[in-house]
Amino acid sequence: MQLGTRWTFGQEAPASLPSVVTEAVRSVEAEVTAGGSDATGWRWTLTWLEGKPVVELNDGTTVTYQPASALGPESATIRSADDQDDEGAF
Repeated sequence: MQLGTRWTFGQEAPASLPSVVTEAVRSVEAEVTAGGSDATGWRWTLTWLEGKPVVELNDGTTVTYQPASALGPESATIRSADDQDDEGAF
């Protein structure tokens, strides 16, 4: 069993995250910062579902992890809370 955690926007992500998820988190933070949003007090929440990390920001942005498989390499998908059809992949 893996326990989740929380950390403050802009701080170091947990070392237990796959690097592709950490890259996605950094990308979201850069986009939020560049957009001029005040993320003071925002936090990330990490939960583990079926052994895979799911990371959610206070604004509802979610990063999910897909491990490598016969269908392709590992990846992380960013889903914005504003538009659930708007996805980005790493």
